[in-house]
Amino acid sequence: MAKAISLREFQQDLAQRLRDAQIEATPTSRLGVQAGGYNWLLRLDDAGEVLPPPEISGVPLTKSWYLGLANIRGVLASVIDFGAFAGAEPISRTSENRLLLVADRFQSFSGLLIGKMLGLRNVQSLNLVEQAPRWPWVGASYSDQDGQFWYELAIGDLITSGEFLNVGI
Repeated sequence: MAKAISLREFQQDLAQRLRDAQIEATPTSRLGVQAGGYNWLLRLDDAGEVLPPPEISGVPLTKSWYLGLANIRGVLASVIDFGAFAGAEPISRTSENRLLLVADRFQSFSGLLIGKMLGLRNVQSLNLVEQAPRWPWVGASYSDQDGQFWYELAIGDLITSGEFLNVGI
């Protein structure tokens, strides 16, 4: 015979199971990219498409890291040199460069020019580094077994930061 439980107990148990499932379902894979000499990690659902850099039309009176506008399938996208935006030298143009579009759910049709793709990384295989973030749009910092640092890019914080939104000089 099944044990009789109250509605309150049932709801509490259900709520706990949903929380546990959400924690277990948290993806640990991140997209690894390099820009400005730094290694970056992005949540897969924060990244839209990754494309070879299209032709970019410059916009006058903008900061040097704001490269301009690109036509992506008939829609204009703002293009940011992410390395330069992070305070490093502008990204050298090579065949490894990619334009990483911000996910549609952010409603910010913009793209980050990155130096190269580094593939998928599992954050569980990295060591969390306890340090104050260098940038306000970094979620966490990690180091790998080779001693390289990885910064988790919080796209939502990046695209709403005043620095990102203020492209004019």
